[in-house]
Amino acid sequence: MPAPTDAFKAMADPARREILRLLRDGEMTAGQLAEHFDMTRPTMSHHFAVLADADLITRRREGQTIWYGLNTTVLQDVVAWMMDLTEPQTKRRKA
Repeated sequence: MPAPTDAFKAMADPARREILRLLRDGEMTAGQLAEHFDMTRPTMSHHFAVLADADLITRRREGQTIWYGLNTTVLQDVVAWMMDLTEPQTKRRKA
């Protein structure tokens, strides 16, 4: 599993954050996602690869079509890790 820092690096780009936001409501094809951006196909593919490498999205192939979805498990892990960072140290030592 990628480290939380991989997820943060992947989410550092506004286009990738927008891809994640678009996937909140369910799976979308690469073409459907690309319609929301003024980017070349190779650039979109790069963004998809970065998000997939960070395990933030899932992808599945259906014939010639690639469907992308949110990997909610990893997103929950990242949020939990962030929450742990904000917890006072005294609380963590007692646990």
